[in-house]
Formats: sequence, structure tokens, C-alpha cells
Amino acid sequence: MDIDAMVPGNPDVRLTAYSRAGGCGCKLSPLELAEVMRHVPVSVSDAAVLVGLDSPDDAGIYGLGDDLALVQTVDFFTPIVDDPYDWGRIAATNALSDVYAMGGRPVSALNLVAWPRDLDMSILGRVLAGGSEVCEQAGVTIIGGHSIDDPEPKYGLAVTGLVHPDRIVRSRGARPGDVLVLTKPLGMGIVTSGIKASKTSEATAAEAIRVMTTLNRGAAEAMSAVGVSAATDVTGFGLMGHLLEMLDGVTSAELDFDLIPVLLEAIDLARDGVLPGGSRRNQEAMGAKVESPALDDARRALLFDAQTSGGLLIAVAPGKEEALHAQLAENGVGGAATIGRIVAGRGTVVVSLG
Repeated sequence: MDIDAMVPGNPDVRLTAYSRAGGCGCKLSPLELAEVMRHVPVSVSDAAVLVGLDSPDDAGIYGLGDDLALVQTVDFFTPIVDDPYDWGRIAATNALSDVYAMGGRPVSALNLVAWPRDLDMSILGRVLAGGSEVCEQAGVTIIGGHSIDDPEPKYGLAVTGLVHPDRIVRSRGARPGDVLVLTKPLGMGIVTSGIKASKTSEATAAEAIRVMTTLNRGAAEAMSAVGVSAATDVTGFGLMGHLLEMLDGVTSAELDFDLIPVLLEAIDLARDGVLPGGSRRNQEAMGAKVESPALDDARRALLFDAQTSGGLLIAVAPGKEEALHAQLAENGVGGAATIGRIVAGRGTVVVSLG
């Protein structure tokens, strides 16, 4: 992909020029969300709500009986790349990921569209076509949607999935001794910021798009087959944000940066000051809970980088680690790595080098 290429058939349009922040980097920060949620009642009287606002899980779950529950999630964001078809593919892959992170199987989706009327509608058609392609690949049927006029383009999906109530995977539940497995590399926020600034190489841009359009289905099926303690997908809050949610203040974690898969060019870009606003906000919000004395600023930035359509972060008992990696490989999940372990503690992370 030529990162300087314009939208096909619209040589004067760069989609990323329409967004202040791209992809999951446009999310509100954890601190901002915490302030908002102070005013929102989280308790519910409906016993069928199995997972709701009272926990920081990736999706809500509503029970339909002893052997079936709905998994419900929504995710949308501003342009992260200039090619509309690729943006649609990335946004759809990202939205489906929350269902996979909960151990579910997505089955239907609704398109969510915000679009400026003065931007060629054929471009929006390409965005929707990209999302449709990913949904078809995932076995998900798009059954409707909603659109509004908005000066900043946005696209995503509201997704419904299915899961057996006994097979729900929560973000909490990791125990001391569990190992941590990450199924995709870090660096998407930095690399895509580099794309917007025309500083990312063509090869790295193409690899980032490949990663962001790879479904987490194989990883989800692997963890469900093996049985794991906890899981979450790594998106806008970065590896540290989602790991800290997993720790929930009752355990801690130790990581080895050299074991963490990353897009190597992201380190050089970070060293050159290419950092999305979302990644900076993540570090401001959570940096005090992460010790990394051996890391330089560029490597530390990768820990907080706001990912889009990132991998699953899985906590699994050490006796099941080998089986999980074998199942991931069998399911075609390449590059998954054990990056550290859960230890006793109160919600902190220590990251060493080597």
C-alpha cells in the first residue's frame, strides 16, 4: 500500500485528514470515562444480565436460558487509514473482537455511520463494502444500521453474539502463577499516526493493516478449547490499560519487554515523537502503576500505545500454556507469545528488559 495514496477515484481526498485522532486513539481516556461513570447507575434488577456496567468487561452479556446468552457490544471510530475499504475492514474486525474476547461467536451486526454530506458518498460505499467483507468472512450477517450527518467521518458496528453461560471468558479472574499470552503485536497507534504524517514505511503500513484486519476468531476458539482464567482484547487503552483492568487491583504482573511482539518500526517512530494523543493520555492516566526502569522512553511508549483491532491478552494456568500455544498454531494464529505472568500484588505492572 502506498501510504501517500489518495482515495481511489477521489484524488483530492485523504480520509485521515478528516479526523483529529484515528482508530481507537479517538476514545475517551480511562480517567475521563471514570468521571463520566460516576454519574451513571450501574446496578440492575434484571437477573438475566450476566455481565453489565458493574465490571470493565469487553461486552455485555444477557442470559436467554441455561445454555444460551447474548453477547452485545458496539465500537466505531474515525478514519485510521486513507483507503476507505481498508478502514471499513479494520473497523469491522475491531468491533467483532469484543465478542471473541468474551469467548462468544458473533452472529449479526448493525452498521453505524457518521458522514459529512460534502464528502463523496461513493467513498462511504467503499467503507461499508470493506466492513461487509470482514463480516462475511466471520460468518456475521449485517441486518441494518443507522447513519447521521457529521463533519468527522466515523464507522463501526453494533454486534450481537452468542455464548454458553458456562463458557463466558471475563477480563477478571487471572490468578497468581498464570502466564500471559498476547496474540498480536503492539504498535498500531504509533504506526497509523505515522501513516497520517507520511512517516511510516509502505512495508510497515501494509503489515499493520494485515494485523488490524485479522480476526481474533482463531485465538478465541483456541482459548475456549483449552480453558483460560481470563482474557481481554488490547485496543484503545493499550496493553497496560487492558492488563491493569485484568489485574483489578487484586493481583499484579511481571512482563519481559523482549518477549512482547511489536512492529519494530513503531519504536523508531516513537523515538521521533510520533505518538497518538490517545497513547499519551493512556500514559498520563496509568503510568504511575507501571514500573519500567530499564526501558527507554520509546519502548515505554509502546506499552501504552492505543491499539486498534489488537490481539487477545490471555491469562492461562501454566499447565495449559503449551496446549494453548499448540491450539493457537493449529488455528492459524501466528506470532502469539508468552510475555509474562501474574503475581501476587495490588494492581501494578513491572516490565523488565531481557
